[in-house]
Amino acid sequence: MGATRVVVVEDEALARERIVTLVCATPELALVGEAAHGLQALDVIAATSPDLVFLDVEMPELDGFGVVAALLADRDSDLDDAAMPGIVFITAYEEYALRAFEVDAIDYLHKPVTPERFAAAVRRAVGRLSRDAASSTRVAQGVAQAAAALARETARHRTRFVVRRGSTHTFVAASDVVWIDAVDNYLRLHAHGRVHLVRGTMKDAERELDPAAFLRIHRSAIVNVARIAAVEALPDGGYVVRLADGARLRTSRQYAAGVRALVRVVGSRDS
Repeated sequence: MGATRVVVVEDEALARERIVTLVCATPELALVGEAAHGLQALDVIAATSPDLVFLDVEMPELDGFGVVAALLADRDSDLDDAAMPGIVFITAYEEYALRAFEVDAIDYLHKPVTPERFAAAVRRAVGRLSRDAASSTRVAQGVAQAAAALARETARHRTRFVVRRGSTHTFVAASDVVWIDAVDNYLRLHAHGRVHLVRGTMKDAERELDPAAFLRIHRSAIVNVARIAAVEALPDGGYVVRLADGARLRTSRQYAAGVRALVRVVGSRDS
């Protein structure tokens, strides 16, 4: 086995420089990329296919758990057939260190990182990756579960999605999504005249999105209430919802009551 290919992800410049210096001074490791925030990390990892990522947990916009969840989603959706890299978390807070162990992460480094502790993490990571190719996938699955749990604990409603086109990752604001439909275990986000594919189910989307802003009208369709252009009543008691992008979606009987209630509310406001 050759040198372990490494990407370092840390939003604090001095902390990132310290980890990079330690990586470069370790013969078993080869630095292939650096990133200063979560979205950049996804792009760098997609471009370099590292074996191991030293990943900061506390980053603005997209934290370390979110990065790993997005990496797993990329691979599950066949956007990337590269192996899932091993993860060593970097954190300044003990509660995240405990979470790292709970999800079977290879290791964690507590800031400030000492050379001795870094060397111990490298030995553990290299040994684990070399003897068990499946370990990184188990880590990824555990972290994805932790990310979902963390999101439920710390956020009221989802405000954006991480989407990938080619090797570039971007955010799509939930408010920009006109409607969502489902294909197998994936969600199709219709926004800005494009369709973005993300891993998830309609049940996930319905639970995570603000119910005051999004309405489920069918088993496989959720609409942004602010993007409804018109609602047409049908003789059978159902509705056709016309959206701002021109899409026309028919409600199912199960969800027609929600549309009926929305029409009543809007009508009372306009009268």
